[in-house]
Order: sequence, then structure tokens, then C-alpha cells
Amino acid sequence: MDVLQAVSQTLDQVKAKKPLIHQLTNFVTVNDCANVTLALGASPVMTSDPAEVEEMVSFASALVLNIGTLNGQLVESMILAGRKAAAIGVPVIFDPVGVGATALRSAAAERIIREIPLAVIRGNMSEIKTLAGINEGIRGVDSTAGQEQGEAVAQSLSKRLGCVVAITGPVDIIAQGDAVRHIENGHPLLASVTGTGCMSTALTGCCCGVANPFIGAIAGIAVMGVAGEIAQQSLKENEGLGTFRVRLIDAIGNMTTQIIQKYAKIR
Repeated sequence: MDVLQAVSQTLDQVKAKKPLIHQLTNFVTVNDCANVTLALGASPVMTSDPAEVEEMVSFASALVLNIGTLNGQLVESMILAGRKAAAIGVPVIFDPVGVGATALRSAAAERIIREIPLAVIRGNMSEIKTLAGINEGIRGVDSTAGQEQGEAVAQSLSKRLGCVVAITGPVDIIAQGDAVRHIENGHPLLASVTGTGCMSTALTGCCCGVANPFIGAIAGIAVMGVAGEIAQQSLKENEGLGTFRVRLIDAIGNMTTQIIQKYAKIR
């Protein structure tokens, strides 16, 4: 089976199985992450209280951890949920938002990686290079790192941590050890809407809930790229970022295997 066929089957399985995706994510993007999860066909739950995260994740098909808006209690909840998920075989997808920008973020990311077996890490180039020990700088939560050596960095980090590493950017890079895929979809407008990276991680969680982490990461990120292209193409004169954001969710909701097979550029 080729990768595009596996991605198509993954999208069908998300709609058929409606996996529950437990997301401990940031309050800036939580609503959009829930909406794209629903749009793709999965079911979101965003509970983060340490008193219930272990019980909730036991019902889930995947767990998403996003450190975009950190606080001490949320980190503890992530550790509790992540340990429980690992113990029962639920894949954990980690989004190290802004790692390297502050000591708190770096310490939280290091602890999560150390204490929780991860299935996928999804980040921008600066975040992934920071995790790999290459500090090229980050501005807030935005990437400032160049695209150079991205494939080698993703492969090296994947081998060291034993998980899939996905770098989203102008060309997305998804690595599982020596196996690498590039996705050449998307549009620059995606970088102008808050939370599209977080939404990509949420979509990856949806797909990892029904597929292996490598195919799940490829599928989730390809959906976001294709949807971004479709949303931009649908804009009329004088329509801007607000309309683009709505059309993006529409495009994810209308995504079919036929559309992904026609437009996805996976190599």
C-alpha cells in the first residue's frame, strides 16, 4: 500500500470510528482545535483538571499535549495523562509550542519527553531544532530558524527519542527514523492565522487515533495543507483572514479521500 492510499484509508477510518481525542491544549487555540477535530469526524474532549485526566484519557484513542499557554498545574496534568496513556497504549502527540523561548517552556518540554513515551512530536522548525540541541532562536512562539538541515534534524531526533518527528513549514517534513516524507501543500496565509500549527497537531491526533503514528502524522498534516489551499482559493475580493479561518474549517469538514488524492503532494 502506498502512502497516499494509507492516508485516504485513515481519513475514512476517522469518519467511521469517530475516535475520542483528549487534548490538553492552550486557551488561545482550544476552540479551533476542538472544531477541526469535529470537522474531520473525530470527537474532542479538552478536560485538563488533574483530578480527572487519567480517567478521561482511558476512554480516548489519542492524547494531544500542547504547551502553548503553560502553567504549573497544566504540566502536572499532562504528566498524569501522558503516563496513563502510555500505560494503556494510547498514542501521545506532543506540540512543544515556543520551546526555547523561556526556561519554563524548555523545562516542561524536557520533562514531558523524559517521562512520557511519545508517538509524535509536531512543531515548527525552531521548536524541533531546539529539541535537537540546535538553538537558532525563536520569537515568542514563532519560528525564526532556517529550513537548512531540516530532514537530517528530524531523522536524528526521531531516532534518539524513538518517535515520529513532524516539522511543519513551507515544506513539511515527517520522519520516522530513516523513513521520511515531504508534504508540499499549504499556503502562506496559514501562518497569518493564530493556531494553525495547534490545529495541525489536533488533526494529527485524530489520525493517530486510527492509524500508526507515521501515517497519522502524514495524514493530519496533509489535511491541513490541502485545506489551506482550498480555503485560500475560495476567497473573493475583499475577503481576508477572518473568512479564510472559517473557510479553513469548512475545507477540513468537506475533506474526502477523493480531494486528498487529487491535491496532496506527498513525496
